[in-house]
Amino acid sequence: MSRRSGILEFAVLGLLRESPMHGYELRKRLNTSLGIFRAFSYGTLYPCLKTLVANGWLIEEPGSVPALPPATGRGVAPASSLAGRRAKIVYRLTAEGKEHFEELLSHTGPDSWEDEHFAARFAFFGQTEREVRMRVLEGRRSRLEERLEKMRASLARTRERLDDYTLELQRHGMESVEREVRWLNELIESERSGRDQRRSSPESSTQHDTSGETGGLPRHREDTRPDPSDDTK
Repeated sequence: MSRRSGILEFAVLGLLRESPMHGYELRKRLNTSLGIFRAFSYGTLYPCLKTLVANGWLIEEPGSVPALPPATGRGVAPASSLAGRRAKIVYRLTAEGKEHFEELLSHTGPDSWEDEHFAARFAFFGQTEREVRMRVLEGRRSRLEERLEKMRASLARTRERLDDYTLELQRHGMESVEREVRWLNELIESERSGRDQRRSSPESSTQHDTSGETGGLPRHREDTRPDPSDDTK
């Protein structure tokens, strides 16, 4: 399985965990909620859905039949219209699919720190355990700090040979990475603060650390929060 298809399967399972959907709804949610899938097509989505069905993680159910078009002058819809009214297939997550998705959510290895995979993982942080979120955030920060160090070293070696525009492009890339590192620092601090507050709370002994807790996300102006799927990183 390619990394790209693995990310798509993860995202599809995560969205269907929220509610059953048909293919068009899924594609729209993937495009609007997860920017990393802006360019993918139905030719990519439907083979993915078929694979998930074959693995027993999804089931196909008939949806409602679309409404008939307005009647003709004789009060009867055209035969071609009647023949073309087919129910859309709705995809529903199975118990096995939910278990598989929860297993994927628990993974914190290097793949979850890479640009595209991290964006998909972050989109489902509301369903992810706090300790897992922390490991993914810290791993992502470590990966970006390594990238930033390499970018600075490369710029120091080549600065004299670069024209002004290429140099500015290099600086822009570094600033994008630095901005995300600062954002990650704030997220990590918020997760730690939320955890510490619950530990010190008298009610903490009776509350379970559920996957839906956000840990008190930092407040940002909308224009200062980096996009995890930003291609400049």
